[in-house]
Amino acid sequence: MEEKQIQRAHRLTVTDRRGGTITGVKDVLSFDEQEILLETERGRLTVKGKELHVSRLTLEAGEVDIDGRVDSLVYSEAGHSQKGASVLARIFR
Repeated sequence: MEEKQIQRAHRLTVTDRRGGTITGVKDVLSFDEQEILLETERGRLTVKGKELHVSRLTLEAGEVDIDGRVDSLVYSEAGHSQKGASVLARIFR
């Protein structure tokens, strides 16, 4: 029997660049104080900033709350992580 994946709505709310809420999250791939890497329903999301923290994580509901200074939000397609990729690989992609 084939199992169907249910897509959740993806929403991103940032308040005063000091944190926010992200829904439609499938997985938290990594996080530290400078970067949070999430797999969402709409692709991979990289949140960069300072003093970043995952304050609430509910993967069953697909929700993540973050705190800290948000400097950038970047989406990329799943499976196309550039973390650790060489400069030449990124240039000629």
